[in-house]
Amino acid sequence: MAGRWVAGIGQLLLAVAGFVMVVVWFFEVMLQYYSQITDSAPARPAGWIGEIGAILFVASWFWSLVTSISLVRQAQAGKPAGPEPVAPQTTDLSGQPPKL
Repeated sequence: MAGRWVAGIGQLLLAVAGFVMVVVWFFEVMLQYYSQITDSAPARPAGWIGEIGAILFVASWFWSLVTSISLVRQAQAGKPAGPEPVAPQTTDLSGQPPKL
């Protein structure tokens, strides 16, 4: 959006990578719980996958926040400095201003 393809693709890749890591963590934890219910399998640490995934996902949101703020500032800098244009006063066919 707004011609910033690199920032947009980077944010999308970071968010998708973080989301995939969180989903992998969730399935890993659920498989461990299921194996502990059916067998007496020991628990393996898998929290780091979810933590890194969540950090990547939040980082992509902050990146998009910074990009959005810079776009708003860039748009405001491009506004003309001066009074807003005023519409011309209309007249009727007789050449006189309309009576209110």
